Amino acid sequence: MRQRAGMPRHKRKRDTRPSLNYTIRGFRLKHGRLHLAGGVALTVVWSRELPAAPSNVRVYQDALGHWYASFVVAAEAQPLPATGAVLGIDWGVKETATTTSNAHDLPHPEYGRKAAQRLARYQRMMARRKPLKGQVASKGYWEASRQTAKLHKKTARQRQDTARKWAKRVVADHDAIAVEDFKPKFLARSTMARKAADAAIGATKAALNEMARKHGRIVYLVDPKHTTMDCAACGVRTKHRLPLSERTSTCTTCGVASPRDKNSARVMLIRAGLNPAGVEGVRPLGPPAPAAA
Repeated sequence: MRQRAGMPRHKRKRDTRPSLNYTIRGFRLKHGRLHLAGGVALTVVWSRELPAAPSNVRVYQDALGHWYASFVVAAEAQPLPATGAVLGIDWGVKETATTTSNAHDLPHPEYGRKAAQRLARYQRMMARRKPLKGQVASKGYWEASRQTAKLHKKTARQRQDTARKWAKRVVADHDAIAVEDFKPKFLARSTMARKAADAAIGATKAALNEMARKHGRIVYLVDPKHTTMDCAACGVRTKHRLPLSERTSTCTTCGVASPRDKNSARVMLIRAGLNPAGVEGVRPLGPPAPAAA
């Protein structure tokens, strides 16, 4: 049967990684070991102690053949002391996150670009050693495949680690955060798709929301439309769209000039209804936008 355009593609059973889900009645923890239904006992290497009794567990295998146990635990909020500070965040490609505070900007780490040369080498090895239909893959093919998966996993972990550390710092220093409700799919169709994917904007945004929820901070999701066209100083919208090559935003009404992304970050604060008086003297304009935690 031919695959129609727009229809979802499902993996065949033999192409998927093994994964088993157990509810509270299907497993138990005893003396640091995981006992599963059917008499299976596993020795777990714990990354950290569980804060409470788990309600579910998922046992799965990754592309490198390593097995993991992921537990579902009811987490309690850990509120941080109030700081009285607010922050506006604009997502981008030149910098992953440009904020109203220079100390909290997140530069593009470019982990994918740094690993691209090694990744291309392993993929060429796989292409040369790819077995014909019906033949068994060689040892060299599987080794190149393992190295490719290992490099992909390392890059993903680097992005996740950087995102979580940055999110923790942002949440610790600010009570409320106005974030551009950016959809990464938009850049996936542009010429900047590769660099946008390497920036991992979606993962960074998810890490920020997760950290804010954990520590009792408020996150405002702001509509990104016309943020580069609005002036953060006077609120006037320009009649022309600013091209991507132009990195400085100059208001034709009040004459204020500022970096394009910094202006957008300040507009986030204004649209969220937060008082950005302490952020380079910008005054709030317009009614507050609906908030999403």
